[in-house]
Amino acid sequence: MDTISPFGYKRHFWQNIIILTLGFWLSANLIIDWLIMPSLYVSGVMKQPGFIQAGYTVFWNFNRIELLCASLVLTGILVLNKKEAKLDLTMLCLAGLLLVICLVDTYILTPQMSAMGLQMNLWQMNIKIANIMNTLHRFYLIIEAVKLIAVCTLFSLYWGKYCTRSKET
Repeated sequence: MDTISPFGYKRHFWQNIIILTLGFWLSANLIIDWLIMPSLYVSGVMKQPGFIQAGYTVFWNFNRIELLCASLVLTGILVLNKKEAKLDLTMLCLAGLLLVICLVDTYILTPQMSAMGLQMNLWQMNIKIANIMNTLHRFYLIIEAVKLIAVCTLFSLYWGKYCTRSKET
């Protein structure tokens, strides 16, 4: 394979980690939050008695994966900023914002929404969603939209800065 091109562009290890993590995170977020959950809502599955426990389990796992992704992206950006000896404040702020959003989702919103949705009376089959639950769902949707915009922006900034460079000889 060396005979095809003697020139190559070697990326730093963390550059690959960041781009793969952002791509995975973006695709997983789009699939879960913007495809699967609306489909479950429209089909009426969310009104089933066992959905709260199942939903909490799914989001418990997914939120931990998002925390891992946010941590990897922030760590990678910090490493690359240290390597280049210059601070890219926009990318750093976006990565920090993503970590804060993941922490809020994981430790505040998801447990609160799950606790409010649990059926405490086993004999009562009609569960009415409280107004506070609707407010939390709206807040969660806004945070998810901000997270989606931040991930896309960070991906495009990162792609423009590191992935479209001309090959160095």
